[in-house]
Amino acid sequence: MARKPTKKTQKSQIVAFKVEEELAKFLDRLPNKSEFIRKAILAQFAMTCPLCTGTGVVERGVHDHFEPLIASHRSRPCEKCKTPVTFPMTTAAAAAADQKRFEQFFQGGPLYCEKCYPNVPPCDGCGWHVMLEKFPEHFKAVPHTH
Repeated sequence: MARKPTKKTQKSQIVAFKVEEELAKFLDRLPNKSEFIRKAILAQFAMTCPLCTGTGVVERGVHDHFEPLIASHRSRPCEKCKTPVTFPMTTAAAAAADQKRFEQFFQGGPLYCEKCYPNVPPCDGCGWHVMLEKFPEHFKAVPHTH
C-alpha cells in the first residue's frame, strides 16, 4: 500500500539573530539549521509536543491511536467552581470572547469557566486571572516584571 505523503507545517515568519562566529560555523555545518534551531528553542521552553517530538507530524498509527483519546479528553474542571470546561485545540478555534481565557490556559495558566473568569482578578504583572489565594504560588511559577 502506498504511503500518503506527510504534510509539513507551513512556516510563515523569518526570525534573525546574531551569534558568535564559532556558533555560526557550527550551525552552517548542520544539514538543517532551521530545524535544529526550532527544536532547541522548543526544548528550552519545555514545549516539545510529546506526540510529534517537535517535528510537526506524527506517523499514521500514532495519529489514529491518539486522535480519539485527545478528542475525548478536551475538558477539565474550572479552577474555581469545578464545573467541567471543554476547551478547543487552539485559541483561534475559540469564540472571540473566550480567546484570552483559553490563551491563558494554553500558556500554562489556570482554566476558568466563562462565568468565573471575569470574576477572578487579573494579575497586575502578567494579566492572567488568578484567584487571590493562588497568588503566592502564581508569583513563584510565572515570571513577572515587578
